[in-house]
Amino acid sequence: MTKSRQSLTAMTLAALLLASCGGGGGDSSLGSGGPVTVTPTPTPTPTANCALAARQNFARAVIDEWYLFPGDVAAGVNPASFSDVQSYIDALVAPARALNKDRFFTYITSIAEENAFLSSGSSAGFGVRLVYDAANQRLLIAEAYESAPAFAAGIDRGTAIIAIGTTSSNLRTIAEIVAAEGTAGITSALGPSDPGVTRVLRIADAAGTRDVTVTKADYALDPVSDRYGARIISEGGRNYGYLNLRTFIGSADDQLRAAFADFRAQGVTDIVIDFRYNGGGLVSTANLMGDLLGAGRSGQIFSQTLFRASKSAENDEHRFAPGSQSIAPTRIAFIGTGSTASASELVINSMLPYLGANMTLVGGNTFGKPVGQIALDRAECDDRMRVVAFATGNAAGQSDYYDGLAPKIANSCAAGDDLNFPLGDPREASIRTAIDFLAGNACTTRIAEASVGAAARSSGAPMSAEPEMLVPDRPSAAQRELPGLF
Repeated sequence: MTKSRQSLTAMTLAALLLASCGGGGGDSSLGSGGPVTVTPTPTPTPTANCALAARQNFARAVIDEWYLFPGDVAAGVNPASFSDVQSYIDALVAPARALNKDRFFTYITSIAEENAFLSSGSSAGFGVRLVYDAANQRLLIAEAYESAPAFAAGIDRGTAIIAIGTTSSNLRTIAEIVAAEGTAGITSALGPSDPGVTRVLRIADAAGTRDVTVTKADYALDPVSDRYGARIISEGGRNYGYLNLRTFIGSADDQLRAAFADFRAQGVTDIVIDFRYNGGGLVSTANLMGDLLGAGRSGQIFSQTLFRASKSAENDEHRFAPGSQSIAPTRIAFIGTGSTASASELVINSMLPYLGANMTLVGGNTFGKPVGQIALDRAECDDRMRVVAFATGNAAGQSDYYDGLAPKIANSCAAGDDLNFPLGDPREASIRTAIDFLAGNACTTRIAEASVGAAARSSGAPMSAEPEMLVPDRPSAAQRELPGLF
């Protein structure tokens, strides 16, 4: 969730709540409507020379001033021992990572790349979310974006990729790639996220098995799909609202207002909010969601932001500010997975004090990211340094969900992610379970505490037999927010 402001120095500051879950950070800031006002002092002096040592010094200065866990920064780390900035950062925050506080949430990224994504979801690629099915040695499409190349080539949710090549003559099966190079080999085989990169994919779906050629291109992500992003599901004489938000970016705001205006016009108060693949995003959009869910709660606390003791003047809160589209939900069923992180978790956690047993988490446990970042820019080097700098909590002060939100929600409902059905389809397993909850039916199986999701995997646990999002070791800005994006 991103907020930004321009300082009088050469740096741009933004307070952000970490929003991704695939081995990186995210962009989610917390505040009361405008940017969290922080003045970085001392500020690392910009230099025309963007040498490695200067960039490392910049990263260290940000950590020294703002890091939420100053007692968990490694001492005696020699920057000269590292050949890049990120490896140096990782070494500095290793003690916090060992305590599960900072799971590669502190990182350096490109200003231009991230700004392009945050404004409109701009990125380059095939435009699909991929899960790796280890049991069957294949890739599965969890979601395909309508404006992107893969969808235009006939690839959609449920399609299996069984081989990858640069031409039809050098196709390698997923099993061959993984046997030789592990899952990192799949990322390599798919190629860099640059426009013009072409791959031949052998795919299988209801139409059979065939080879398709797909070329990566720049595309803008529609955060609320025109196909299934917002709809009314009618069953048993009742209407249920269904909302699938792909990511918290600025272009989602008007779409969210329109969706909730329709819910309100149709008298909907029981809703399914599908965050199953949502890694986070802009805090302003998260706050807007709170406002749209906050009819009758004007002025009450939605979320809180708490910095380290030396920065307590920056502590902030957002209070509900409902508008003409807002509803007063009776029951909410949030759908989540291990890819549900940061801004998504913020919204779920913030509604818990107000709905209690009248809300549930359906699917699997969430990622577990109750901490946030500020971002400092060194524009001349296109460096944006993101550092964990604050904790987030709800009106009751609950902010300790490092192991995901399932342990905090007593009536959570376990359910699968059934790729055989489109998103938004009430026959799909998680949506079916969510509607059953809204209809008053008890959950048959609870989500085991921290048993699924990235929290367990990041601690070194072996890969699950269940299909999991494919995430590169060094995700792009878009991949941090949208785990599995290629």
